[in-house]
Amino acid sequence: MSWPDLLSAVADECLAVLLKGADQDWSRPAGGLDWTCRQTLDHLALGLVGYAGPLIARPRDRYITLFASLDAHAPVPACLEGIGIAASLLGATVRDTAADVRAWHPWGHSDAAGFAAMGITELAVPTYDMTRTLGLSWTPPGDPSAAVLDRLFPDAPSGHDPSATLLWCTGRIPLPGLPRRTEWQWDGRTQRGV
Repeated sequence: MSWPDLLSAVADECLAVLLKGADQDWSRPAGGLDWTCRQTLDHLALGLVGYAGPLIARPRDRYITLFASLDAHAPVPACLEGIGIAASLLGATVRDTAADVRAWHPWGHSDAAGFAAMGITELAVPTYDMTRTLGLSWTPPGDPSAAVLDRLFPDAPSGHDPSATLLWCTGRIPLPGLPRRTEWQWDGRTQRGV
């Protein structure tokens, strides 16, 4: 499956599970985050549009100046629609970006595949956080998690379920024999060592 297709599939799954909790209290903290579930949705919108922007503008030494946010007064289903739009924008940008294009990110200059993997991480991991608060049972899907681990987390331990490993890499859970991380960062560089 291509990176845009993986991103679209993860977005669809995340939005479907979050919609199940749309009538709940979104002012509670999302999992172990300092943000509320509603604020976390804003972070998703910012991240997804923020990953499309560098691929379009191609800055070499800075982040883009476009920031996306959701209507603060919109109901949760409308906010989820906004997240779907942002994910579609990133997916289309990834699909239309030439393989040799590189753009700046503070965690490593990256290609379109790297930004797609970042978008998947930004969708899946905070969705996991929000579902914990909303009382919904959900974990990131396995195949996209495996692709993200391969692309962004060269230090990921092997021999574990990809979904659990992604959650471990992003400091959400411990793994057998590995305590929960207190600090983490992905490696967005297209070629390690660049």
